[in-house]
Formats: sequence, C-alpha cells, structure tokens
Amino acid sequence: MTFNDIFKSSFLNNVTSVSIVDMVLAMVLSFCVGLFIYFIYRKTYSGVMYSASFGVTLIALSMISTLVILAVTSNVVLSLGMVGALSIVRFRTAIKEPLDIAFLFWAIAAGIVLAAGMIPLAVFGSVLIGLILLLFVNRKSHSNPYILVITCDNHENENAVREYVQNHTERCQVKSKTAQKGQIELNLEIRLKDDNTDFINEIAEMNGVDHAVLVSYNGEYMG
Repeated sequence: MTFNDIFKSSFLNNVTSVSIVDMVLAMVLSFCVGLFIYFIYRKTYSGVMYSASFGVTLIALSMISTLVILAVTSNVVLSLGMVGALSIVRFRTAIKEPLDIAFLFWAIAAGIVLAAGMIPLAVFGSVLIGLILLLFVNRKSHSNPYILVITCDNHENENAVREYVQNHTERCQVKSKTAQKGQIELNLEIRLKDDNTDFINEIAEMNGVDHAVLVSYNGEYMG
C-alpha cells in the first residue's frame, strides 16, 4: 500500500460528497426556520408552565434533521446505517401538551424538507402552518368559563342560589353536587355576561350560604 492509496479511502472521498455552500445554506436556513417555529411556539403556548428548553429543542431538531438528511442523501450505505442506529433510540420524556407533538414533527419535517433541497416548500409550509396556529390557538372564546363552588345549608338555600346565579349569568350548568348532613356543595359551570364578578359577593351574603368561590378555567379538563 502506497502513501497515495491511504488518501484514496472511501472515508476521505465522502468529505467532498456535499459541497460547503450546500451545507452552510442548508444549516442557516434550518436555523432560521427553527427560530420561526420557536417564535410561533412562544406566541401560541397556552399551558401552565412554559419551558424555554423545549423551544430551544425545536431549533436544534430542525438543524439536526437537516444534518442527518444531508448525510443520508450523499451516501446510500450511510443511510441504511443511519436507519438502524435511529431505530434503537428511545425517548422517555413525557409530552404534557398535545400541541407540543405538532411542533416536534413540524421542526423535524422542516429540517428534512430543507435538506432535500425543497426550500420554497419548507419556507411556504412553515409560514402557512405558523399563521394557522396563530389564528386558531390564540383565538379566545367570547365568554370565558368559570367554576362556581358554593356551600350552603339546605335544599331551599340551594334553589335560591341557583335561581340567583341563573339570573345574573349567561349560562349556568351543574357539574357536580355533594350532599352531606347539614351541608350541600355545588360546582356550577357559568358563563358571565360581562367581566363583572361582584355578584359573587352578594351570593356569599345570602342566608344559608357558608362560602362561595369563583375559579376561572379553560373548559378542557372537566366534562
């Protein structure tokens, strides 16, 4: 084996399989698209605790997907090995918000499409998806739901409270009722006519009412 044969190995031949311009362009575009996905994620997040690390993960996923697809498209043998290597990867982190799954697939798909050279599709598709998410996720209902928890003494006071609530709210629906000896607890889902919540003070002053609590919720975690 001569000195020249060493530098004619297949490993060194793969160095020039993807041009520097293509690599730089693909990685820069994947970073920009990932940054756009991160921006949409911040604007549309509606969970309890925002995770900044998940947003950074979206940027990294789009760039990693681009990196992998660039390598796969340049070498058929490498693509087979990559499929085998990725098939053994297991993720244990639980996805708390269903919408986060869409952002994960969005970041991965954008990276794949960019590495495949379909730049207009990746850019147009990302912009369209972002606009749709901004339109539907951030759309608020005209009347926010509330849960009204009332504790009263007897059935007569319960009827008086329910009649008062129905007259001062747009909608009133019983979600649960707990009856004990000398005490009745009502959980009512109500829709307010306006932003005024002073009626809760009047309910607390009614005869036979021990206490009244008004809680806002998004209407998704109670049947």
